[in-house]
Amino acid sequence: MAVRTESVNFTGALGDTLAARIDRPTGPTRGYALFAHCFTCSKDLAAARHIATGLAERGIAVLRFDFTGLGHSEGEFANTTFASNVDDLVAAADFMRREYRAPTILVGHSLGGAAVLAAAARIEEVRGVATIGAPSDPTHVIHNFKGSLDAIERDGAADVELGGRRFQIRRSFVEDLRDHRLTDMVTALRKDLLIFHAPLDEIVGINNATEIFVAAKHPKSFVSLDKADHLLTRKADSAYVAAVLAGWAERFLDDSRPDGVRAEEGEVVVADAGDGKFPQWIAAGPHHRLRADEPVSVGGTDSGPGPYDFLLAGLGACTNMTLKMYADRKGWTFDRLETRLRHAKVHAEDCADCESREAKIDRIDRVLVIEGDFDADQRAKLREIADRCPVHRTLHSKISIVTTLEGDTDDEAAS
Repeated sequence: MAVRTESVNFTGALGDTLAARIDRPTGPTRGYALFAHCFTCSKDLAAARHIATGLAERGIAVLRFDFTGLGHSEGEFANTTFASNVDDLVAAADFMRREYRAPTILVGHSLGGAAVLAAAARIEEVRGVATIGAPSDPTHVIHNFKGSLDAIERDGAADVELGGRRFQIRRSFVEDLRDHRLTDMVTALRKDLLIFHAPLDEIVGINNATEIFVAAKHPKSFVSLDKADHLLTRKADSAYVAAVLAGWAERFLDDSRPDGVRAEEGEVVVADAGDGKFPQWIAAGPHHRLRADEPVSVGGTDSGPGPYDFLLAGLGACTNMTLKMYADRKGWTFDRLETRLRHAKVHAEDCADCESREAKIDRIDRVLVIEGDFDADQRAKLREIADRCPVHRTLHSKISIVTTLEGDTDDEAAS
């Protein structure tokens, strides 16, 4: 399924404008997830992008944003704390609830994993929480400050180099980290929990995953990210996380499949999908489900073939079936049989029946691709037989389409 990404923004916990992206499927959206990035990272980290895209391809829209003072978000990082990051997550969920739908899934990477564990209880709609390389104690990040911790404690603030960039870390940030007992929050979580962790993680050791898992109540699951690093720099690792996440989240998602659209044998039922301007669910008989839409160029989301695509598909399928039946009776064998079709409105310059040469008519170009041991006469016969397929004849015949409203009386329908 194709994915569309849109830049949005919302107001964070400290009143600053936070930059975000929402990755959404072009087809039906079955659920929403909120993603929290790692400490001093951003929403545009490769792993965050790949996971969000992977989930959107599977029908789960994902909002990822830059915490206050990071990436493209406004505000001063020095003014933030772990608690304000959690508040930013709650603000993001409020924004999603207003503009789209509240998240049912929280996903957090590294310290973002600790943040989603702390925020989950404050977002009522959340049913599942997933962490990736998360520390069991937020104070784990203090080791990044190395020799600057004494200066932070003594002077109230100090500049610390993290990932090649300098950040001002204040004493209030450190003290706030120490105030959070994450394992107590995990024990009280009462949400489904999925823990991803790499045994070779050199930034946040695997023992952190063990401590979170032991503290959590069931249902809980652990997935080992064999040979992955902390930042999931290999695309294959983040793609694997997205695939497992989507499968695990299946039980939390809306069942937006067209199971409610029913058709009897020989009947076709088309029902509005309810998730966009054009999308429709199609039931062809009791067993077959299809989806129709329009291209993005005309205002659709391209989540399914358009009405004329289905028309061409019907003609093409009928053409091939008719040719196969004829060839079978003759004992002929195709090495390859393919029908290619295009529809267009063309000027009726050569139409003898048209009242005006400026009028337009529907034109279908049909190209038969026939490979096999056929001579010229056999190929000519197959071309003739193609014009005899039932759908072709229907399109050339006078068609009566009778439209009624369900519940109308015969007199009302006739009028």
